[in-house]
Amino acid sequence: MRKTIYMVTAAALLFGAAPAHADAKAKDGRVGLSVYGKGLRVHDVGAHIEGHGTGVRARLITYTPKGYRSELTGWKDATPVTAAMTKMSTVGWKWKDGKTFPHGTKLCVEFNIVNGEPCAVIHR
Repeated sequence: MRKTIYMVTAAALLFGAAPAHADAKAKDGRVGLSVYGKGLRVHDVGAHIEGHGTGVRARLITYTPKGYRSELTGWKDATPVTAAMTKMSTVGWKWKDGKTFPHGTKLCVEFNIVNGEPCAVIHR
């Protein structure tokens, strides 16, 4: 009986552990960030800013675990979207095979017209 309890407990711990994933959402003021992936590999990133504007652009920034900042992408034009009473500008990035980041990297978005830089931490 004791062996069975140990085996069931071990199986529950093994199969009940949450899978590693890179999915995350973050918000800083009017700016939001959504990251989708698995483990240290990111496949899709979406960002939005509340409100419409002309010339709204965004880019992705990374911070290494040691704190070094680098521009992952160049500026990309945002698309204005209206849904009912909500107005926002959105932008997205996709990598076909995913983009791998070191454990602990912060993936952030920066818009050209507003302060706020939400970040998601990529981890195993």
